[in-house]
Amino acid sequence: MDKAASPQAHAVESSCTGKVYLVGAGPGDPGLLTLRGKELLQRAEVVVYDYLANPRLLRYVPEDATLIYAGKKGGGLHAYTQEGINKLLVEHAKSGKMVVRLKGGDPFIFGRGGEEIEELAAEGVDFEVVPGVTSASAAATYTGIPITHREYTASVAFVTGHEDPEKKFSTIDWEKLATGAGTLVIYMGIKNLPEITRKLMAAGRAPETPVAVVRWASTPKQESLIGTLATISDLVLENDVKPPALVLVGEVVQLRHRINWFERRALFGRRIVVTRTRSQASELVHQLEELGADCLECPTIDIQALDDYSLLDAALGQLPNYDWLLFTSPNAVNYFFRRLRESGQDSRALAASRIAAVGTATAKVLEQYGVVADFLPEQFTGEGLADALLAQGDVAGRRFLLPQALAASKVLAEKLAAAGAQLSIAPVYRNVPAGTSGKELRQELSAGTVDVLTFTSSSTVRNCFALLGCEDAAALQQLLGETRIAAIGPVTAATLQEYGITTHIQPQQHTIADLVDAIVRYYGSHIPHANATSNL
Repeated sequence: MDKAASPQAHAVESSCTGKVYLVGAGPGDPGLLTLRGKELLQRAEVVVYDYLANPRLLRYVPEDATLIYAGKKGGGLHAYTQEGINKLLVEHAKSGKMVVRLKGGDPFIFGRGGEEIEELAAEGVDFEVVPGVTSASAAATYTGIPITHREYTASVAFVTGHEDPEKKFSTIDWEKLATGAGTLVIYMGIKNLPEITRKLMAAGRAPETPVAVVRWASTPKQESLIGTLATISDLVLENDVKPPALVLVGEVVQLRHRINWFERRALFGRRIVVTRTRSQASELVHQLEELGADCLECPTIDIQALDDYSLLDAALGQLPNYDWLLFTSPNAVNYFFRRLRESGQDSRALAASRIAAVGTATAKVLEQYGVVADFLPEQFTGEGLADALLAQGDVAGRRFLLPQALAASKVLAEKLAAAGAQLSIAPVYRNVPAGTSGKELRQELSAGTVDVLTFTSSSTVRNCFALLGCEDAAALQQLLGETRIAAIGPVTAATLQEYGITTHIQPQQHTIADLVDAIVRYYGSHIPHANATSNL
C-alpha cells in the first residue's frame, strides 16, 4: 500500500519521530483561539507561524521553544516558499520535535493546510489538524452581518478571489455563483475585485446588491467599507483598502446598520499605550480591550525584591508593638507578606495592629492574605491617607509601620511625622527600569498613531521618557504631538508636569477601573472611530 495514501501506515512508521499539529489561530482576536490550540502551543517545541496569526498567541509558547516566522504577504513578500515551509515541518518532526504549525483562520479553508498535510503524509510524519475560526465567520460576525438569515438567505458560498496562478483553467464558475448562493464570501479578492464584480453582475447578480469589505476582522484595527456590487470596486480604490480583507456579497449586508456591535464599542480602534509592569499590565489592558482599544504594552518598570531586608526584619520582630500598619500599594502588600512568611509568621501576627490601605486595589490584595483593612481614605493617595488619619486626631505618639517602595513618595511619612507620629519606614521592594526598548513606541509616536499614553506611577513616567531618549522637554513635547496623556492620580500628574507635559485625562479616584472610565468619558462613547465607512 502507498504510505502517502494511508494515514494508518504513516502513523506506525513515524512512531519514533515527532508530530506536527496544524492549528488554526483564528481570525485575529487572540481570544478566538480554541482551547485545544492553546494547549498545544503551551507544549510546543517548535512553532512555525504565519503573518495572519496574532503574535500575542506566542506568549503561550514555552520560552525554550524555537519560533520560526513563515509569513506570506501580497506581492511575493514571503519569508519562506510553500515548499520551504513543508520542508521545515518535515525536518523538525523527524528530529523528534513536537511542531505546531500556527495558521491564521482555519488551516483547511484557503490556508493551504491540505498541501502541508499531503507532504507530511508522504514523508511518513504523524500529524493532527485543529480547526480554527475562519475569517469569513469573523468578518461577518464582527461587522454585524449574519452570513445566513432565514428572512434573507439560507445558503452561503466561500470562494477565493485569487486562484493558483499556475492553474491552466479556473475552477470557479462565477455564473453559477452569482445566483446560486444567497451570500458570497470572497477570500483574497481585493486585487481582482473589479473583475469579480463585473462577472457577478454580468451573470445576473443585481448591481444594487449590498457588499461589505472587511479588513483585519475581529481586531481593534478592523476596518469596514460598505457599498454595492456596482460601487464597491471604486470605493476600495478611493479608500486605498489593502489586504488582508474579505468581501461579503448579499442582502444580509444591509442588517449591519441594525446589529453592528463591535465597531460601536466606546474605545474602538483607539491606540492606547500601557506602561505598567508586564505582570501588572493585564488588568488595564483587559479592561481597555473589552472596550475596543488597540493596546501596545510597553512596560517601563520592573518590580524587584531588595538585597537587604534588615529594616523590615527588625520591624517584623516587633509587630505587636505597632498601632498601625499602612499599605500604599498592592506591591507593598505582596512583598511584605512574602517576607512575613519567610520569617515564620502569618497574618495572625498583625492582630494587635490596625491596618490602613491607600485604596480599594490595595485593600483587595490584603484580603487575599486574609486581612480586611480597618481604614480607607476617601482620596486614594498617600497624601489623602495622611489627611484622613490626621482628621481622626489620634496620631501623636502612635507607632506606625510603613512598608513601601525603596524610593517612594515622602508626603505620607512627612505629614504623619510632623503630627508627632512614631514612624518606622521599611522598604520592601524597588522599582527598576524594565529591559524594554523604546524603539517601537518612539516610531508610533513619531507616526502619530498613538491616541493615549497611560501612566500609573511616577516611575512609569520617568522610565518611559528615559526610554524615548529625547534631548530636552521641547523634543519630548514635539514627539508626543497630539497624543493624549492619562495619569492615574495627582502625584503622577505632578511628575508629568516636571517634564512640561500636560495631563489630559485623570480620574477622581485613583484606580485602574476609574482610569479606564476617565478615558471613555474623555472620548465619549457616542463618538465613533473613523474605521467604518458606509456608502450603501
